[in-house]
Amino acid sequence: GHVSMRSAQLWIQSEGPMEVQAKYRAKGEDEWSYTAAQETSSEGAFAAHLSMTDLEPGTAYEVSFLMGGAETSESIAVTTQVLWDYRMDPPPFSFVTGSCAYINEAKYDRPGKPYGGGYEIFESMAADDPDMMLWLGDNVYLREVDFQSYSGFLHRYSHARQTEEMANLLKTCPNYAIWDDHDFGPNDSDGSWIHADWSRDAFKAFWSNPSYGLPEAPRCVSTAFRFVDMEFFLLDNRTYRVNHYNETNEPQVLGQKQIDWLIQALRKSRAPYKFVCVGGQVLNDAAVYENVSQFPTERQQILDRLEEEDIRGVVFLSGDRHTTELSELTLGNGRKVYDLTVSPLTSGPGHAREEGNSLRVEGTYVEQRNYAVLSFEGPRKNRQCTVEIKDTQGALLWTQTLD
Repeated sequence: GHVSMRSAQLWIQSEGPMEVQAKYRAKGEDEWSYTAAQETSSEGAFAAHLSMTDLEPGTAYEVSFLMGGAETSESIAVTTQVLWDYRMDPPPFSFVTGSCAYINEAKYDRPGKPYGGGYEIFESMAADDPDMMLWLGDNVYLREVDFQSYSGFLHRYSHARQTEEMANLLKTCPNYAIWDDHDFGPNDSDGSWIHADWSRDAFKAFWSNPSYGLPEAPRCVSTAFRFVDMEFFLLDNRTYRVNHYNETNEPQVLGQKQIDWLIQALRKSRAPYKFVCVGGQVLNDAAVYENVSQFPTERQQILDRLEEEDIRGVVFLSGDRHTTELSELTLGNGRKVYDLTVSPLTSGPGHAREEGNSLRVEGTYVEQRNYAVLSFEGPRKNRQCTVEIKDTQGALLWTQTLD
């Protein structure tokens, strides 16, 4: 989970009710510190969040786990963020990202050819040794059998977490997540979903984001954090959504309070690149499926306010589409805005080549399972962001540098 300069969140799941705890120490030191012990229970899928505190910046820690009071053979390494501000240029770093991770479960899947596959993509992502992983929604696919019980939600998350190929990625680096419709509820679900409380509780049980919800919009799961010198704004495109085919309710994706918070936070940010993470595409100007172009009033408000506030370095990170592409828009004031869509990880690839996105950057369309690596280097006032799109085996498909 979330790692800062002075703290780190650990996620652990036991096979049954048990006291769980972690001990940790800086590499080379003798004395151990301990997290608070927690009792896991069936109500939370036997999962727990353990907090490492009073850490030192830029320090590597070794972590071991205790279950039922007995030390296990399981261990991981955690490195805190570097305190670079006012001292030096920010260090180089990279993160991996992607969306749409379908894990097959034959007895509950629809009949026919399995929809998921290529799970070794998670091993390829871990092998890139990223400093962070960002899950862009549809991180699990709730099935019809899951929708009508909270235990069904917990089963779906637990089943995904047991994917052997995923283990190293979950242990290699901090993992952050947003959701989309398939980890919120039924396909194309919106704010009318009656069990949104189950959605939130399950999401919070399995992801260790820094926080959940905004001061003026507490029901959502949005949050924000800084990683090195970049800032990430994780949005909720489901809780306040009114789908675009409504006639008597005003359609919306994010809702006014979430938009107001986003613009204010972006205006305050000093990050050279500001990553706005949202389940559906924002820039794609073809009004298809669940793209934000299906909500033209809200989309235009966001773009107009980015221009009026003269906010630079905005990159939307999106998923959902089962295809990958980079979209680019130049605002009236000359500022560029990007939308990097990365999909799918293990779900079946889709087809969107001919749908008419006039903002697509030539040579960036991908119609196969893939993931992205974003790397940053250079001095504080001249940082460079390089995007690499890779296939399931980690082979490079294309690369671009964002202005």
